Amino acid sequence: MPQLLKKEILQRTERYVRETLEGEGTGHDWWHIHRVRNTALKLASQEKADLYITELAALLHDIADHKFHNGDDTIGPEVAGKWLRSLNVDPELITHVQEIIKDLSYKGAEVATPMRTIEGKVVQDADRLDALGAIGIARAFAYGGHKNRALHDPDIPPTMHDSFESYKKDTGPTINHFYEKLFLLKDRMNTESARVLAEERHLFMKEYIDRFLKEWDGN
Repeated sequence: MPQLLKKEILQRTERYVRETLEGEGTGHDWWHIHRVRNTALKLASQEKADLYITELAALLHDIADHKFHNGDDTIGPEVAGKWLRSLNVDPELITHVQEIIKDLSYKGAEVATPMRTIEGKVVQDADRLDALGAIGIARAFAYGGHKNRALHDPDIPPTMHDSFESYKKDTGPTINHFYEKLFLLKDRMNTESARVLAEERHLFMKEYIDRFLKEWDGN
């Protein structure tokens, strides 16, 4: 197969991802990818990251999420690699994109998730920004409903998971997810550009949960 231009590779990848994920109902759909891609490119421009690698990784970061494949966190990099090889993408670039996808996910409150490259850092930041604010709240409850989780149960406290395995197995109420992950993301942003955006979204989310708990108690 002849070497494709970067623009065509990106266009084909966008179509592939959109066809694969469009209509998904848990908040990990095409529009999540679309938002993460756009945010990642903005961050990449500000942080002087490679725009091509950033866009490819952002487009493919959830192509086969472990949450929907029995917790298998190897399938995402494998599917992405197979796709990129079909487009005759440079092997070193494929390895870089696979590494970003492998290391991207949040793995528990007590688990570090460092990214080796600036491209990985901006894609991880963009993905985490989409878990914050108004959209983050909507996505949390969409996923909780998909997993048949209770909205809230005061008798089940949040768990600060110390391993990826325990995090993947968690079945707690959706409100717990805010304490176990979402409220922690602000301080885990890699770049200053993302930290600025995260601050406002974090405050909005805190205000929402404060209101939720007041109403839960009849106030």
